[in-house]
Amino acid sequence: MIDLLGKYVEVIANEITYTGKLVEIGEEEVFLESESGWVVIPVERVSVIKQREED
Repeated sequence: MIDLLGKYVEVIANEITYTGKLVEIGEEEVFLESESGWVVIPVERVSVIKQREED
């Protein structure tokens, strides 16, 4: 996952897909910088983090 830091990703959590630049993966939260601002997602809700196709 560390190789995705600074890249544009899709994060799937609780059947919701978030997109943005992956800024940090902490022990408890994932931080994304999206077009609409910061998104903080609890790690226990995240099922997938993958690089966006059109990066």
